[in-house]
Amino acid sequence: MAGGKILREEQVVTASANSNEMILTGECFCRDVRYEVADAFAYALNCHCSNCRRTTGSAFKPFAGIVREKFTVTSGADGLLIYGDEITHDAHCGRCGSLLYSQVRNGAYVHVTMGTLRDAPSIRPTAHIFVGSKAPWYAILDDLPQYQEHVTQDGE
Repeated sequence: MAGGKILREEQVVTASANSNEMILTGECFCRDVRYEVADAFAYALNCHCSNCRRTTGSAFKPFAGIVREKFTVTSGADGLLIYGDEITHDAHCGRCGSLLYSQVRNGAYVHVTMGTLRDAPSIRPTAHIFVGSKAPWYAILDDLPQYQEHVTQDGE
């Protein structure tokens, strides 16, 4: 189902079959859910919002955004736990709980959690977002720009 959308269980997001882009693989902790994504990410950021911290159990979530059609769940789609609705949601492995991706921007993009990639993407995070709600025990020590809210807002 090319260009499909994520529903519950039996349907998955699919990647374009006629692309010459390098394909990266990713998986959850228990390896029940696996995916492929084109190495054609539009952006990558480190999100420090409280939701991303809670879903990852970490100080922040590094993620890379890509158009939905360039992402495919290759196995384990029936075991996904979807938090949200058909258009915007987080997708976790139903067995181990790993957050694999989020479908965002009215379903047009997928935010791949970079920690679940098996292969190294060509993109690197370019900024920290939602640092206004970052964990008080974590210090950002790199030189990337920091935004109080989202990078698209006037949040500096």
